[in-house]
Amino acid sequence: MTTTMKPETIALHAGYRADPATNAVAVPIYQTTAFQFDSTEHAKNLFELSDFGNIYSRIMNPTSDVFEQRMAALEGGVAALAVSSGQAATAMSIQNIAHAGDNIVSSTDVYGGTWNLFANTFKDFGIEVRFVDPSDPENFRNATDARTRAYFAETLPNPKLHVFPITEVAAIGEELGVPLIMDNTAAPIICRPFDHGAHIIVYSTTKYIGGHGTSVGGMIIDSGNFDWEKHADRFPMLNQPDPSYHGAIWTEAVKPLGPIAYIIKARVTLQRDLGAATSPFNSFMFLQGLETLPLRMREHCRNAQTIAEYLESHPAITRVIYPGMHDGEQGRRADQHLNGGHGGLVGFEMSGGVEAGRTFIDSLELVYHVANIGDTRTLAIHPASTTHQQLSREDQEKSGVTEGYIRLSVGIENAEDIIADLDQALTAATIGETTARLTKAA
Repeated sequence: MTTTMKPETIALHAGYRADPATNAVAVPIYQTTAFQFDSTEHAKNLFELSDFGNIYSRIMNPTSDVFEQRMAALEGGVAALAVSSGQAATAMSIQNIAHAGDNIVSSTDVYGGTWNLFANTFKDFGIEVRFVDPSDPENFRNATDARTRAYFAETLPNPKLHVFPITEVAAIGEELGVPLIMDNTAAPIICRPFDHGAHIIVYSTTKYIGGHGTSVGGMIIDSGNFDWEKHADRFPMLNQPDPSYHGAIWTEAVKPLGPIAYIIKARVTLQRDLGAATSPFNSFMFLQGLETLPLRMREHCRNAQTIAEYLESHPAITRVIYPGMHDGEQGRRADQHLNGGHGGLVGFEMSGGVEAGRTFIDSLELVYHVANIGDTRTLAIHPASTTHQQLSREDQEKSGVTEGYIRLSVGIENAEDIIADLDQALTAATIGETTARLTKAA
């Protein structure tokens, strides 16, 4: 029934009705490491995957199972895997189909931590990442060869906030046999990448999904719409015997259960071996966040639009970066892929450059100076000196970070109160800039 329900209903009901043991309406926290087997035969069947059930909470857990089902339903996918962080989700989504000697093609417009993972850590693993400018989708085709295993991008890239051309790049991937993995962290509810042709979705559930800044987690969601068998030569890890699991050929082993070879392999090999498991308590916390996610996203988007309009008219601001204000091709992509709002992130640059930006950050009173996004509270940060600090100046600019760039993650406070705090901080920064200029002139 979840296929016909709206997001507000899915977020409350998908994957669970009541606890079979107690009839509890709230999802219980199954805070256990292991699960009793019915018999030796039952245990054998679970370990050989002829039956599916609970074995050990590193691999699966009933609380996390509800969270996974709910997220899969929300995105229109067939199955999902909850992991310990967004970084783990990103890494595992690639490692599940690529190994040493392979490559992926990534958008340049990605979070600094993702860039560092791809450019450095994956390089150490022997996986090459080719960064291309997503303004022209054909750049993905041009960077593809026989060892390309995936395309990777962010729906609403942080911090550039240029909506990714999902439909166009997904179509190129379908033609060449390369799946598109979309990080939808900054755009839950307002974008469903599977509806535009994407094949895998990853999330940092730490952000808008949880929404309250209390828990760290990640999610990988399988659309079930990529034909791994058709492109068997490109994906030997799914189509050839897996020595780590008794020679299982994943596209064949799980066929009776549906098109879930990708996500099952991720669970029973990578999750089993690397152990990036989320805790049952965190899954419970994310379920609480999901229940109000559609309501919160409306407020995030509405407040962000109001804040962007205020900043655009402020004399101390030289540029405002917000998807709702893009025109031309970027405006078209925002209209095509975003539904019901343009997200809660707003970027801007100050006329006083880096020093004015620092004064602004240090003068905030209501707004938090935090390296995070998606909280109910409004957050601000200077990416060049924090989240993107490890990148070279050239790579920072490719990802949309300049020295004077400030990023706001707009919360759900009253917009007038947010503006009042921004206004006094901008005034302080402007006074500081004027004083510095006069001092230098004297």
